[in-house]
Amino acid sequence: MNAEAVNAEAGTDSAVAIVLSRTSLIERIFSVAIPVLMVVLAIAAWQAHITLNQVPRYIMPAPLDVITALGTDWGTLYPSLLVTLRITVLALGIALLGGVGLAIILVQSRWIELALFPFAVILQVTPMIAIAPLLIIYMPDTQSALLTCAFVVAFFPILSNMVAGLKSVDHNLLNLFELYGASRWQTLIHLKLPSSLPYFATGLRIGGGLSLIAAVVAEFAAGSAGRGSGLAFRLLESGYRLNYPRLYAALLLLMGTGVAIFALTSLISWLMLHRWHESAIKREN
Repeated sequence: MNAEAVNAEAGTDSAVAIVLSRTSLIERIFSVAIPVLMVVLAIAAWQAHITLNQVPRYIMPAPLDVITALGTDWGTLYPSLLVTLRITVLALGIALLGGVGLAIILVQSRWIELALFPFAVILQVTPMIAIAPLLIIYMPDTQSALLTCAFVVAFFPILSNMVAGLKSVDHNLLNLFELYGASRWQTLIHLKLPSSLPYFATGLRIGGGLSLIAAVVAEFAAGSAGRGSGLAFRLLESGYRLNYPRLYAALLLLMGTGVAIFALTSLISWLMLHRWHESAIKREN
């Protein structure tokens, strides 16, 4: 675009659109570059600490040692990653179905809420490390116990957020639906559920992270080992054998899994809300 064209477009909507597009592109570049830069600086600081202080490998491995262990021990770590990921995804899926379903039931009647909600609170406030041994005793196998532990932890945030969302509907809109003779089912489908989507998105993000944490903690408590063990056992095994490069590699896989779950749940939340809700709409000012 030459100078005459720029001067001709100055003060017009097209000129404003050009400025906004350039600003948006710069913001997107910085939104990706800054987190990547911080991660690179953290890794560089880690390597500098190892080099300057001459830290032995058996105390703390260097980043290159961890990457090497990730490649050499991939055949051991990858099946464990799949086990942990399967438990996490299944627990989150069951927690979504159970949390949303029970929340819908609770808000239909005040008496049902008073009868059932205390049990959900009791499960939430009881430490998982105390529940895990009992589940291992009563469940048919260890994998079912781990799945149940992860489900219990992820269940309550989804339930509590959905109950809050279903109760936070504008009373004026409820009165409008009643005025037009909408049934309870129509009010739920067309008003309460859409209005509760921001709360559901919050519960989804929290539940996704907690399901992974609970799966790892439950496996620590269960002490499961062998072929069907997850990454938690690989952490314990590597620590007992003083194989710290593998330990860091397993920890790196856990962190990567957690980041991926958070990114996926955040994307789902954005897809649900970015067209209409204030929390996801980009402001111009």
